Amino acid sequence: MERVEKRWMNRISEMSINETQAVLSRWVRRVKLRIGHLFIHKGFLLFIIGFLLGRALILSKLTPFALPFFAAVYMLRRDKAALAFVALLAGSLTLSLTTTLFIFIGIFSFLIVNAFLRKFFSESIKIMPLVIFCLSFFAKLAILRYFLKNETLYEAVMAFVEAGLAFVLTLIFIQSIPLLAVRKHKQALRAEEIISLIILIASMLTGMIGWTFYGLSLEHVMSRYLVLIFALVAGATIGPTVGVVTGLILSLANVGNLYEMSLLAFAGLLGGLLKEGKKAGASFGLLVATLLIGLYGNGKAEIVPTVMESCLAIILFICTPRSLTETIAKHIPGTVEYANEQQQYARKIRDVTAQRVSQFSHVFQALANSFSTDSFTSSEDYNEREIDYFLSDIAGKTCQTCFKKEQCWSAHFDTTYEYMKKIMLEADAGKLEHNRKLLREWDRHCVKANKVVGMIEKDVTLYRANRKVRKQMNESRKMVAEQLLGVSQVMEDFAKEIQRERENHYLQEEQIFHALQEFGIEIGHIDIYSLEKGNIDIEMSVPYCEGRGECEKLIAPMLSDILGETIVVKREECAVYPNGYCRVAFGSARAFVVETGVAFAAKGGGLVSGDSYSMIELGTGKYAIAISDGMGNGERAHYESNETLRLLQKILQTGMDESIAIKSVNSILSLRTTEDMFSTLDLAMIDLQNAVTKFLKIGSAPSFIKRGDKVMKIEASNLPIGIIKEVEFEIVSEQLKAGDLLIMMSDGVFEGPPHVENHDLWMKRKIKELKTNDPQAVADLIMEEVIRSRSGRIEDDMTVVVAKINHNTPKWATIPAYMYTKKAQ
Repeated sequence: MERVEKRWMNRISEMSINETQAVLSRWVRRVKLRIGHLFIHKGFLLFIIGFLLGRALILSKLTPFALPFFAAVYMLRRDKAALAFVALLAGSLTLSLTTTLFIFIGIFSFLIVNAFLRKFFSESIKIMPLVIFCLSFFAKLAILRYFLKNETLYEAVMAFVEAGLAFVLTLIFIQSIPLLAVRKHKQALRAEEIISLIILIASMLTGMIGWTFYGLSLEHVMSRYLVLIFALVAGATIGPTVGVVTGLILSLANVGNLYEMSLLAFAGLLGGLLKEGKKAGASFGLLVATLLIGLYGNGKAEIVPTVMESCLAIILFICTPRSLTETIAKHIPGTVEYANEQQQYARKIRDVTAQRVSQFSHVFQALANSFSTDSFTSSEDYNEREIDYFLSDIAGKTCQTCFKKEQCWSAHFDTTYEYMKKIMLEADAGKLEHNRKLLREWDRHCVKANKVVGMIEKDVTLYRANRKVRKQMNESRKMVAEQLLGVSQVMEDFAKEIQRERENHYLQEEQIFHALQEFGIEIGHIDIYSLEKGNIDIEMSVPYCEGRGECEKLIAPMLSDILGETIVVKREECAVYPNGYCRVAFGSARAFVVETGVAFAAKGGGLVSGDSYSMIELGTGKYAIAISDGMGNGERAHYESNETLRLLQKILQTGMDESIAIKSVNSILSLRTTEDMFSTLDLAMIDLQNAVTKFLKIGSAPSFIKRGDKVMKIEASNLPIGIIKEVEFEIVSEQLKAGDLLIMMSDGVFEGPPHVENHDLWMKRKIKELKTNDPQAVADLIMEEVIRSRSGRIEDDMTVVVAKINHNTPKWATIPAYMYTKKAQ
């Protein structure tokens, strides 16, 4: 009992802790949203920036920040312009009334000039830096002449310098102000945008000059804190840049801060180099830089305040939430967070694309199901219903006015119905006039027997036509359903292929890299995309070998030894200059290769043959060989056969199943035109991994396989393609072996020899007598033998395609690599 109570108490405590964590998480999320809404949407961040820029100084007397900031806010976020104006005036009041007057005159003049320029320029923002330059210069001169009565050449030069700074700051603020708004699309910051943002932040820090905390300068603390943030986020490239820019602007504001530039730059460099140590590493870099630069610059007397300022910056840095640094890192190219963000975005796009393709696949599958004959009424039920309609129509025409209607259709319904059904079926089959027994029985049963029989024989023709139309409709539905299902399957496979991610093979990459290095081959880098058996995909960069073929002769055999599978060079992009690197892709070699030979001749020795052939290696690891014979001879027959193979090739390259591809070609050819356009098709699909071959023959001549002294025949009896709507064919599968010869031919070759009763035996004998295994020589010999048997006359178009199956042995696969004892797993 006590154990049960303890168990329940533990569960209750765990539930309370989980609920507390959930509430705390929701509260933190709500606070973040409120702070973000206050600073970004309400413009409180712009108010803080405006206040600091309003009191920021250069060389203790120049105030070039206020007018460019207000102009940028007014042009880019006009709804927050009033807030920026109030913030600038509030900041300037902490300095002097003269500064406030200068800012007020500049802003008031800007509003008037901008309203005037908008009437003549559609994009006034492009000329805004020049406008700010002029306004700043003339406003400063007006203050000097009418209020300070101090118009000297020195003051005029300083006014010109201040206007020049305002010109540059306008360009900078126009780029940096949009970065402070919420953007719908996350994107990387360009180098110019990063520098502009740093200049804006450093300009804000100059507004803190004079603020101290227990004798510690706040601008020093915040500048070092800023360097720590960017050193941790962006490393040793951006860190020193931030330090130099921030230190330069602080030193311009106060010459006493000149040594700060060296300290911040050194701190950014050390912190970036030690970023692998996270916050502790970056903080240690700042302390080392502070001690070195502090001792060198100001001596031992001021080393304690400088170290205290760095310690305070480190405390703020440590208290900075990780989410803030990760958010900043996502926008800076070269960071891990940025790469992860890009990968996540690419993965999202990939998933959306795959989902869309999968949805289209489901649509095609649904359409295929809707066209399938299974969704309609069964054939038996439909036939019975058609017979009922037919007999009802006959009865309405003959029995409606008969005086024995009630007796036949009420008292003896079953007998009458069965007699009329038998008469209809016999008439449909053309056997009614020979069935004397049925006619006599019907004559005894019906008083209008001859009239009923005549009406049935007359209307059965329409019934037969309706049945034929219905059969054709069912065949068309089935054909469309199969084609839609094939398209659906291809799209589903494509969706799965899109969703495939590159696996991490760091261990295997290191093993291969070190193995090749031990052999003395220099490698730039290695990327392994797949180590699946039979589908290996590796890319690497190697130094330019001046055409010596090191990739094919050395690296591919060594990869074969390491991976335990034959690897060959798939593609190679050579360097354009001698000291560059070549990009090479390695992949699994096919277990078999096909060597082909072709011989063909047109009827009468003409130039255009009605036969067409095609040999293509598909991306699915299969090799297709096809011969098509168009009806007749000449250009029309050539067009028919060539069109058949062209359509078949395009469909097979999509990855669609062979049978569906052929049915699609047949439907296209049969529905495309009302003219007679027939062609045969002889297709062999060879799987290059196991040499299993599928034969699909439609109205074509037999094929033969020669294996040593044995000759095998492959045949099938089907109508030519395009003759009927629904093409029927059988698929014959054969296991080929290395060294086999596959001989395919058109009927002009098979039936070519005259006065031969058995063409099969004659062709087998000629193939068996061949003394060569060269595919081209075999094709030429068979063609020559057939033409010679006709005394040199070519009576029909003739085509012979011979394919030899061989084991795939790469040219340099025999080079051993004895040093490798470890193999990549």
